[in-house]
Amino acid sequence: MTLATQSASTPLSPSTKIGAPSVDSPSPELLNALAGKDASSDQAVAHRTRRVVLGSLGVLKDQKQTGSRARSLALAITVIVFALIAPLVWEATDSLIAGEHLADPGSQLSLWAIVLCPTLLGAALVAGWWKHRS
Repeated sequence: MTLATQSASTPLSPSTKIGAPSVDSPSPELLNALAGKDASSDQAVAHRTRRVVLGSLGVLKDQKQTGSRARSLALAITVIVFALIAPLVWEATDSLIAGEHLADPGSQLSLWAIVLCPTLLGAALVAGWWKHRS
């Protein structure tokens, strides 16, 4: 069969080349993939993807745990500071109701502690927020 008779009997498309395999015979890779014989490569990709996803999940869990640990620590410090301030507030209120002067040493100490403890707590919270921000 010559080129002239071949072109007369079957028209050539732009993508068809002379000597190219026929469209009727699929490639062996395609047959193996369709038959399920090429599952090992898919399995390797699946295992790699699973490892990446599980690694990301571990990182997310660690970040959540760190965040909840920081919140619970801040809450615990706040409760402790308020538990320390409460008797001082009670003492200052009791001394003012009893008619004592604010110049008494006990009242002075209570008032200084009432002002100083929340200021220190606020400074610690701002420092923690600043550290987390940067």
